[in-house]
Amino acid sequence: MSTTSTISSLSDLPAVGTPVEAPSNKLGKDEFMRLLTVQLQNQDPLKPVDNSEMIAQLAQFSQLEELQGLSTKFDSVMTATAANNQLTTTSLVGKQALFHADRLGLTAGSPSKFQLSLGDATDDTTAVITDGNGKTVRTLHLGAMNAGTSDVSWDGLDDSGRSLPSGEYVLGVSGTKKDGTSVSAVANVRATITGVAYDQGVATLVVAGRHISLSDVVEISVPAGT
Repeated sequence: MSTTSTISSLSDLPAVGTPVEAPSNKLGKDEFMRLLTVQLQNQDPLKPVDNSEMIAQLAQFSQLEELQGLSTKFDSVMTATAANNQLTTTSLVGKQALFHADRLGLTAGSPSKFQLSLGDATDDTTAVITDGNGKTVRTLHLGAMNAGTSDVSWDGLDDSGRSLPSGEYVLGVSGTKKDGTSVSAVANVRATITGVAYDQGVATLVVAGRHISLSDVVEISVPAGT
């Protein structure tokens, strides 16, 4: 065995610690054309590649190229749309939002208002207000109500008539008919939008210190006197 050839062969090996590029499993344009050329060069002269089969292969590759180009353009459109949506959402700051809420803010000495939305008329309607410890502090018996939306005001007092401290309270609403059938009931609260936050590109409105999903917003309006 030749020592020179052995040394030459060893010198061709990559140095220790040199990263080795992993083979790609993607078939690009150049690889496809090279594969097609090799196929033609090594075909059996007595059984050449069928023209219709070759045309079909070229057509498939052409369609793949078009789809890849379309995908790139679609990604660009999606990026531009997302940026535009973020810019548009920012313009909502300072406006008022009416949104689905299960919490209600209270300033001591002032009534706290919310909107009740019913899917059907009720014979009995109730709003239950709970403090941060899960204790029910006030139950509002609203009686029979028509379907649609109605404004409700809570005077900030508990069931004993005592004034409650400022803070955020949990709000639950329900409605039933005489036969006990439940009626869809949702509470909405109106507050000023103070900011916009983004989580992985998804915008949420900052309202009363909370992040509100746009899907929970019922209405956007300009504050009175603006």
